[in-house]
Amino acid sequence: MSIQHLTPEQVQEWTPEQKDRWWLENVYRGDMPQLTLRSGITGFVLGLLLSLTNLYVGAKTGWTLGVGITSVILAFGTFRLISKLKLGSDISILENNCSQSISTAAGYMTAPLISSLAAYMMVTGTVIPMWQTYIWMVALAILGVLFAFPMKRRFINYEQMPFPEGRAAGVVMDTLHHGSGKEGVFQAKLLAFCGLGAAALEMAKSGAIMEKLHLKFLTLPGYLDGWIYKIGKPSLWGTSLKELSIRPDTDFVMMAAGGLMGIRTAFSLIVGALINYAILAPIMISKGDIEPVIKDGAVLMNSLGDPTYGFKQITFWALWCGVAMMTTASLYGFFSKPKMIVSAFAGVFSKKEDGAKEDCVAHIELPMKVFVIGIPIFGLITVLLAKAFFGVDYWMGAIAVPLVFVFSLIGANSTGLTSITPTGALGKLTQLTYGVLAPGNIKTNLMTAGITGEVSSNVSNLLMDIKPGYMLGAKPRQQAIGHVIGVFAGAMAAIPVFYAVFLQGDPANLQSEKFAMPAATIWKAVAEALTQGLSTLPVSAQWAALCGGVAGIVLELVRSTTKNRFPLSPVGIGLAFVISFNTCMAMAMGAFLFALAARLKSSWASPDDPTTVKNQEPICAGVIAGGALMGIAVILVENFYLSA
Repeated sequence: MSIQHLTPEQVQEWTPEQKDRWWLENVYRGDMPQLTLRSGITGFVLGLLLSLTNLYVGAKTGWTLGVGITSVILAFGTFRLISKLKLGSDISILENNCSQSISTAAGYMTAPLISSLAAYMMVTGTVIPMWQTYIWMVALAILGVLFAFPMKRRFINYEQMPFPEGRAAGVVMDTLHHGSGKEGVFQAKLLAFCGLGAAALEMAKSGAIMEKLHLKFLTLPGYLDGWIYKIGKPSLWGTSLKELSIRPDTDFVMMAAGGLMGIRTAFSLIVGALINYAILAPIMISKGDIEPVIKDGAVLMNSLGDPTYGFKQITFWALWCGVAMMTTASLYGFFSKPKMIVSAFAGVFSKKEDGAKEDCVAHIELPMKVFVIGIPIFGLITVLLAKAFFGVDYWMGAIAVPLVFVFSLIGANSTGLTSITPTGALGKLTQLTYGVLAPGNIKTNLMTAGITGEVSSNVSNLLMDIKPGYMLGAKPRQQAIGHVIGVFAGAMAAIPVFYAVFLQGDPANLQSEKFAMPAATIWKAVAEALTQGLSTLPVSAQWAALCGGVAGIVLELVRSTTKNRFPLSPVGIGLAFVISFNTCMAMAMGAFLFALAARLKSSWASPDDPTTVKNQEPICAGVIAGGALMGIAVILVENFYLSA
């Protein structure tokens, strides 16, 4: 059954009432089961798991992944298996959509843990009590749900914006439920097989666990360069490649993330990594601008007898160039499209036309009074929490709430057209705003930006999740309830794991070679620059920031002028300055392998996009899910069981 949609002429010419009436008569599925007990439980369980994969990948790359298609395939495959075993019936298409709504909301709500909250703890050196983190994140996430649904009618019902990733999830669900079902079962099996394989490989990298299982001979090394240092010491400007993090590893999760990322971004990452770690870092070490690790008043020496530097020391210097490049590129790209910004506000306050009929979907859409009452209440709660937890003045917090509305309109417009949510640019804009309103107050700078940046990005991402529900005729009210359920699922899983695995009682643990926390590092760096000034940095870092800022604008200008045909992304290059070389190399390798496979064997290529491999999404999603979950489990076992 093909998905029905309006023609471009109808979108342009029809009134909002006509569009709602058409949807009600041609797409809406009435009382088809949607938010049922089994779809709610399925979405909740998937949300628990997929929020952890987002947390794991976000701690390494600074990005959160859309988990909609992954949850669609998992839910479909689970209930198809239950049906085959005569233990129940297949899940309906709207139940499938509801379960993906819940799990997707759970995945998106984890963002503060890898950005604003982590940056706050890194800056202050204090651990926020876990109960405060629960309350704060749930309040922000629910505020995002309340802002998302009024915008849903404008961006999805009336403007019919594509929201490409959301549309892809809708098409996948329609194919699974109205085709033979064989494709969906195969994808589910493929996802499960890749997940189990990645989990086994991740466990094999733990020498302690493998020894406990008497399988030490099967231990997989985390890095593949150990043999090199037995015969020599490769170095650049006197610094060993190991200290520069230039070493191949077996991080299959990051290889899969690179597969989803695409070859262009991956190429930009490896270019940035080579510039930073193979050129700038060794030169700055030789000049003394990057200092070695000091422990107990003395320089810490590594096993090779050389001073220890490593990723963290290098990042203290390099991040300024990368942050400047990403910030200027994001802001230039943002403001270089004034029509998009203007169109985001067009029609927001338009009145109902004279003679328009009564709202025909009022009984399906979330009532307007929910937003009229809910947004002020949760806005006030957020302001009070910001004051109580982080010392943000009431009037500063009060300014942040209406800014959420402004930035959400802009972000939703971008996401609706491109699937790219300009979270970085929106967060920087807030930090710049509060850099003027509250100069020198780094806590206020971070947490007000946390309100506007996190909520507005959550709004945009949730709209992408609402899109398939509109395409398939779902009830918006039940999707909204599903999102709230997902918020609690994500909080229940991600927050305790964040405290146990990444924080471990000390904010100093939040940044390491394995978990770079690049998003938090960037938020922290911008806040410090705005409140302390760049004059506190080494002169070479100040010049690097200037060069990075100029390069960001130039590269973004070239990219937009060539209509995105230019192979380098300034955001990708800048990100490489806050991620270790081995992680950049793993992601680039994953993207390259998939691109090479599609090019060398045409039968493997996807018919929709010849540059990608068939079933690339379930393959990569399976590896990420299995490897990330096992990676978290390994850390928990090593820290709380084997060390006891």
